[in-house]
Amino acid sequence: MVDAARIGRRAFLGGMIALWGLPAQAGGPRLAAIDWAMLETAMALGVVPVAACELIRYRADAVRPEIPAQTVDLGLRGSPNFELLQLTRPELILSSPYYTGIAPRLGSIAEVMSLPFYIPGESPWPKALAALHALADRLDLPHVAARVAAETEAELAAHARRLTLWRDRPVYIIEIGDARHVRAFGADSMFGAVLERLGLENAWSRSTRFAFAAPLPLERLAERPEARIVLVSDIPIVARRALARSVLWNRLGPVANGRVSMLGEINPFGGVPAGLRFARLMTTAATAEQAG
Repeated sequence: MVDAARIGRRAFLGGMIALWGLPAQAGGPRLAAIDWAMLETAMALGVVPVAACELIRYRADAVRPEIPAQTVDLGLRGSPNFELLQLTRPELILSSPYYTGIAPRLGSIAEVMSLPFYIPGESPWPKALAALHALADRLDLPHVAARVAAETEAELAAHARRLTLWRDRPVYIIEIGDARHVRAFGADSMFGAVLERLGLENAWSRSTRFAFAAPLPLERLAERPEARIVLVSDIPIVARRALARSVLWNRLGPVANGRVSMLGEINPFGGVPAGLRFARLMTTAATAEQAG
């Protein structure tokens, strides 16, 4: 017998897709993105996936590049809605080694392109550029990747020139967990890699676990009192209130001397667009500090 409930569910999902509408592709096959770094890479090439994962959270945590409303949200990255994914009829699914556990199921729906960006101890920037070219080659858009890469390098060089005045001291790139703990991004993070490209010294030179050292007790930031502190991601409200009263936080050299900047939300595990967003916001922060 035919499962009526299943037919009803498929009809409902199909109807929702019809209401959403599916974005037209600039070139190449229809894409679905499980991994956010791969999603960003497709967008950098001007190709909008028909479907991607956790778009509500992506829009809040990554912000840019903007994903059109008609791109279908597949749910969680680690356990996407496979039925909905199949209904979007992708020809190529963009993934990464983060999601090897679901690779067989993805492969049963369409060809999977899985590329690494983040490997402990290795800079992700060359891998992000390699992914840009690899995807472009797969989509027969090598000229687009060449243009994007050239424009990216030129923009980074321009930001580096504007950030010359920040080369006087090292920079901590951190995320606040609570009033007692932070995550410090190292050289194998996107932020650390771009920081180096900008000619700035990362104050956290020790080892990391998967791109950041976490959680670190707040007092570890006292090891480099001459540093600047750059915050990525919003500080949780409870932590913000506690930090305002924290003797330790307020006695840290960067805090006591007004060398703290907040960049806002950036995808810490993104591709080339995340790296560029970080550079742009760093330049904005430095400009604001100099104007103040």
